[in-house]
This record gives sequence, C-alpha cells and structure tokens, in this order.
Amino acid sequence: MTLVLLLAAVIVVADQVSKTAALAHLVPGHPVVLADGWLSLTLVMNPGLAFGLLGTLEPAWRWLVAALSIIALLVLARVALRVLPTGGLAGVIAIGLIFGGAVGNLIDRARFGAVVDFVDVHWHGWHWPAFNVADSAISVGVALLAFRLLTERQAKAQ
Repeated sequence: MTLVLLLAAVIVVADQVSKTAALAHLVPGHPVVLADGWLSLTLVMNPGLAFGLLGTLEPAWRWLVAALSIIALLVLARVALRVLPTGGLAGVIAIGLIFGGAVGNLIDRARFGAVVDFVDVHWHGWHWPAFNVADSAISVGVALLAFRLLTERQAKAQ
C-alpha cells in the first residue's frame, strides 16, 4: 500500500503543479500551439465528469458530479482491496495511477467547482476532449488494470 500511496502522491503533485502553470499562463479558449495540426495547450474549465459528461448541469446540481467522483473513489478502494494482494507491481501501479488522478481532479472540484483541463489533441478538425495529467494517469491506470484483470482471468481459465 505504501507504493500505491507514494505513486498517487507523485501524480497529485505533478497534476496540481501542471494545472497551476496552466492557470497562470493560459487564457481560456486561446490555444498555444505546440505541434501544428495536432497538439495545443488550451485552458478549459470542465464542470462535468470525464470527457465533459454531465458538464451542462446547472451549478446548483454540481454537487452530484462531486458525489459521483467520491463514489468512484470508494469503488476504487474496493477494487484495490481485491487487486493489491495478488496484483503484483502492475496492480500497484494501476491503482496508484487511478487513485492519484482521481484525487487530483477531486481537488479541482473542491477548489474551483470544475476540473482544469489544458491538453488539446486534435486532427483535421476532430478534437479529443481536453484533458490533464490526472486524466492521463487515470486512463493509463484503467488500461493497465483491465489488462491485468484480463490476463489473470485467462490464466485461471487455463
């Protein structure tokens, strides 16, 4: 559990430092092009869940988004109790990444009522929803956890 918490802390610090820099140096809706045609930094305040889901809720209902985030953390804790005893290093890394990312975004919700997103990947008019370090950690952690659980299931079936 120590490694999980250490990795989660590193993710939270990296996430919050990058968001502080984005808030200090970016103007909402004005992209800073890093790689012409596919990568920009564009400050977006996302009041919703992942990919802007529930982002159009009235401000009075934003507590629902925070509550869903807390429920997701509780579900993650339950998954961690199942995965960590036999999950090896992959399980530790997956849970640490997911937990750190979730906490990083929850800090934003508490501070701003929205998550600070700023990485804008696009290609020929198609835009991936803006994201941040926490979102990246969650995505990699979920992919790693899914791979870990699928390979565990296949090993048990053989």
